[in-house]
Amino acid sequence: MKLSEVKTILSGVDAIRFKLPGDKFVPEHFHVTEVGLINKHFMDCGGIERKENVVSFQLWTANDYEHRLIPQKLQDIIALSEGKLNIQEDYEVEVEYQSDTIGKYNLEFNGKEFMLTTKQTACLAMDKCNIAEPENTEATSCCAGNGCCN
Repeated sequence: MKLSEVKTILSGVDAIRFKLPGDKFVPEHFHVTEVGLINKHFMDCGGIERKENVVSFQLWTANDYEHRLIPQKLQDIIALSEGKLNIQEDYEVEVEYQSDTIGKYNLEFNGKEFMLTTKQTACLAMDKCNIAEPENTEATSCCAGNGCCN
């Protein structure tokens, strides 16, 4: 979900709820402790330089059980962050939330609440690593001597 979509949704809801994968929700007394612009500059295993940019929301809960973040307050936090962090593009939003470790989630909206959806890792250079598409299981291993794992 893009940041512009989050802002549009916030302007039309009375409350903010985040649903975790499965049936649980982030407790209603959550805080948004960070809005960040994350710039990732990396090399994939095939030697291709890549860049990714996302806006990150960090959700956190404490023992202030009466706390409720209203949509207008989150809109204000986003607006302040856009100015201070010079966020000029409409980046995807990822959400960090503490479980057993810090989890990173994609964000969707189901018409009632924001849905934290799972993120997956992937090989970005399948052609260089001889990784088969899921339906073809006969390809050789990435580390079978073609150099991408050496």
